[in-house]
Amino acid sequence: MSETKKRSRFKKKRYTIPIIILILLIAFRLYLPTLVKNYVNKVLADIPGYYGQVEDIDISLIRGAYVINGMYLSKGTAESQVPFLNFPKSDISIEWKSLFKGKIVSEIIMTSPEVIYVFEDQKEESGDANTDDWTKALTDIVPIDINHFEVHDGKLAFVQLSAEPNIDLQIDKLELTADNLRNVVEKERILPSPIRANGVSIGKGKVSLEGNMNLVKKIPDMDLSFSLEDAEATALNDFTNYYAGLDFDKGKFGLYSEIAIANGHIVGYVKPLLNNTKLIGKDDSFLEVLWEGFIGFFKFVLKNQSTDTLATKVPFEGDLNNVEAGAWPTFINIFKNAWIKAFKGEVDNDINFKDAFKSENLTKEQKRELQKKEREEQEKKRKKEQQVKKG
Repeated sequence: MSETKKRSRFKKKRYTIPIIILILLIAFRLYLPTLVKNYVNKVLADIPGYYGQVEDIDISLIRGAYVINGMYLSKGTAESQVPFLNFPKSDISIEWKSLFKGKIVSEIIMTSPEVIYVFEDQKEESGDANTDDWTKALTDIVPIDINHFEVHDGKLAFVQLSAEPNIDLQIDKLELTADNLRNVVEKERILPSPIRANGVSIGKGKVSLEGNMNLVKKIPDMDLSFSLEDAEATALNDFTNYYAGLDFDKGKFGLYSEIAIANGHIVGYVKPLLNNTKLIGKDDSFLEVLWEGFIGFFKFVLKNQSTDTLATKVPFEGDLNNVEAGAWPTFINIFKNAWIKAFKGEVDNDINFKDAFKSENLTKEQKRELQKKEREEQEKKRKKEQQVKKG
C-alpha cells in the first residue's frame, strides 16, 4: 500500500470519528426532551390512586434548566374532570448564586399554577391514594434539592359541586416567594427560610402571608402570620347559605391567624371578623327571613356596638397529629369582643416562635436565637410606636 493511500485513510478516520461523535451528541440533544418527558410521565403514572401527564419538556443546557409545560395531576376516582394540580409552566434550573457558596441546589419558578380541591373528588376513597405519594413524586421530578421557589399568578380553590349553587372559594393572583429552603446561607438561624405571599380572595379581599421556616427538619419549624382583609361578605353567600341557611346583604369579612411550630408542637389562633354586615336580603323567602332574623338577634347581642364588629378568636395548641381548638376560650372571646373591647382588624402579633417551644427542649443556640428574634421584634414595635406618635 502506497504512502499516499495510508495518509488519505488516516485523514478520513481523523475526521470521521469526531463527526460521528458530533452526530451522536446532536441526536442525544434532540431526543433529550422526549427522554425527560417519558421519565416525568412515568413518575406521574406510578403515583398510587392518581393519574397525570405532561404535554411538553423544553431543555436549556446553557442555563442548566428544563421547563415542564402542561403538567396536571388528578385523583383516580375523580368524576369532575377538574385537575387537582394544574401547572401550565414550571421552570426548574440550577440556582447559580449558590454554586459560589459551594452548594448545588435548584430553583423553581411556576407560572399560573392551580391547586383546586374539589370536595366530591377528594372525599372518595381511591385505593392507596396518599398525599405523601404525590408530594414525594413531584419532588422526585426535581433531581436537585430545591432552595428557591416562586409562584406567579397562582390560584388556590375549594369547590363543592354538590351544593346548589356550587361553592367556589378561591384565592387568585397569588404571588409567592420562598428562599433559602435548604439553608445555604444563615445556617445558624433557627428559622433561616423567609416566605412571603399575597393574593386576592373572593369578594376582592386582600390576602397576605409572611414569616420564616426551617424546612430541613423532618417536621418543619415555622412562624407564620396570615391575613385576609376587606372581603365583601356577600361573596360568602353560596357557602354560608348551604351550610348555615343564611346569606349576607352587605358587609365586610376578614380572617387573621398566626401559627408557630417548633419540634412538632403547634400553637396559634384563627380570628374571623365581620364588619357592618346585614343578613336579611330583599329576595329572601319568609322562612329565610325568620331564620336570618333569629341569627341577627344574636349577632346584635354579641357584636361590638361602637364598631359594628362581630368577631371571635379561636386558639389552638397541640402536636401535629392532635390539634384541637379551645372551645371555652372561643366563647369567652366572643363576649370579650362584644362587651369589653373590639378586636382590631389586624394580626395581633401575640404568637411568637418561642411560644411553640417547650422550655425543656431548648438548646443554648436556640435560646440565643430566640433572644435575638425577641430583640428584633421589640425594636420593630418601638419604631412603629414612634411613627404613630409622629403621625
